[in-house]
Amino acid sequence: MLRLNALRSFCLFVIFAVFAVPAISQSPSTSTAPSSTVIGKAPQEAVPRAQAPETEPATEPDSEPETRIFDEISVEGRATDLRGIADSANQGVTGRADLARRPILRAGEILETVPGLIVTQHSGSGKANQYFLRGFNLDHGTDFRVTVDGVPVNLPSHGHGQGYSDLNFLIPELVSTIEFRKGTYSAEDGDFASAGAAHLQLVDELPQGLISATAGELGYDRLVAADSWRLGADRLLVGVERQQSDGPWDRPDDFGKTNAVIRWSAGDAARGFSLTASAYDASWNSTDQIPERAVSSGLIGRFGGLDGSDGGASSRYALSYAARRGTDSTIDRINAYAVAYDLNLFSNFTFFLDDPVHGDQFEQRDDRQFVGFKVDRQWLSSVGAFSNGATRPFEVRAGFEARADWIDNGLYST
Repeated sequence: MLRLNALRSFCLFVIFAVFAVPAISQSPSTSTAPSSTVIGKAPQEAVPRAQAPETEPATEPDSEPETRIFDEISVEGRATDLRGIADSANQGVTGRADLARRPILRAGEILETVPGLIVTQHSGSGKANQYFLRGFNLDHGTDFRVTVDGVPVNLPSHGHGQGYSDLNFLIPELVSTIEFRKGTYSAEDGDFASAGAAHLQLVDELPQGLISATAGELGYDRLVAADSWRLGADRLLVGVERQQSDGPWDRPDDFGKTNAVIRWSAGDAARGFSLTASAYDASWNSTDQIPERAVSSGLIGRFGGLDGSDGGASSRYALSYAARRGTDSTIDRINAYAVAYDLNLFSNFTFFLDDPVHGDQFEQRDDRQFVGFKVDRQWLSSVGAFSNGATRPFEVRAGFEARADWIDNGLYST
């Protein structure tokens, strides 16, 4: 074994002597220019500077890079710097530029600008969306709070589901920002915010008038028009929307909705007010879940249904007021609102299981009026003196919120 190891070492020494020593002996004693290696070509042999021909012209590159000179370069950031403002990386603000780039089929899909939030739809386009955040099913908004201009959208003790959050009354083109918070419960957001919250703010004015007409497949058409005017120091905003769609179903959705909003505002972010009135009305048919055996037997198609009377109707009328007054050290805010809402929803999940004669269809009804207000004060200050004389800003915010709902809802067999 020792002889074998000795023989192996001797062979490695001979190979090193044959290949390495000649290369070392060929290196000149004078300094040489470093050799350059080009990918895809054999390395060129280094040539001593003393031996380089003086008359040899410099090698021209194969192609000269094009030089372009700009008088001015504008870099536009799409994100808001929230360092020192947001409590964690789970908070953020989506601005109007990002909202304008997002294609939206249903109004509720505007919330998908919140990272990790998925918005879906079932049983007709007039129902509130189904929300998913970080893989968790939030139903129709049970665990995710939504407000529009400070007015809560979630409805407690709703006839269809707790925290029902229907955003069909929203005109996406009039949304200015979405401030969101994901994660554990926040006292500031109150009820329904156990998984997160989103606060939508409407614009006070538009840079120019807007009119848009869209037509597509499956009976889809939409018309929206909006404009704003300056009335001295005040601003007036008006917007209307009409949308119709049928979907791919054998029995068309026949979903139609009408939205209107009028907004009077004045001032700026530090000191001003807004008074907003909005109206929404919609009706639709719905194709619910169907038995697989009904499709496989050929009784109905994949987009068919067994109960031709499922569907619903909904409306929402709201009036809200918001005011803010700021100084160098404090900001006072007040929000007040009054809303009238109703929903009639007809569904049939078991068909003729309980009532073979009349069927199992049932009605979910919710008719309510609610009012509320919120006041808060924010104190702005700084604390601490560091070695460089800098201080750290901090804020304290305290407020009070109240709401009252007059509810008439129930579940009825039809």
